[in-house]
Amino acid sequence: MPPGWMERVTGSFEDKRRWRRYKARKAQLPAPYGIAIEGIERYLMYAGAIGRGDVLMQMLEDLADLIERAAVDGTPIRDVVGEDPVEFADTFLENYADGQWINRERKRLSDAIDRAAADGEA
Repeated sequence: MPPGWMERVTGSFEDKRRWRRYKARKAQLPAPYGIAIEGIERYLMYAGAIGRGDVLMQMLEDLADLIERAAVDGTPIRDVVGEDPVEFADTFLENYADGQWINRERKRLSDAIDRAAADGEA
């Protein structure tokens, strides 16, 4: 069998290791920060629709960095996310848009329209 076939089936082993490290980092957070990161993570998973494992892991690791820094500094979670946690999460998510599956669909749609337009001109 060709090298790397297993990862093509199961996904990146490195992303799986990163996921386990991220979960361990979350488990070490004090309660209020752990509750906050769980809520933000859940929202990002549903709203983000990140289709690339490396982008997803970078986003979650960056989130963990932010929340860990707040916990170390004793910054209240409301000072981190502001009054509207949904706005915070949406703004945070914008930094990782290149990994969202919808971008592939947008490109496919644009390509289809370009092909249709080219066929119409011929």
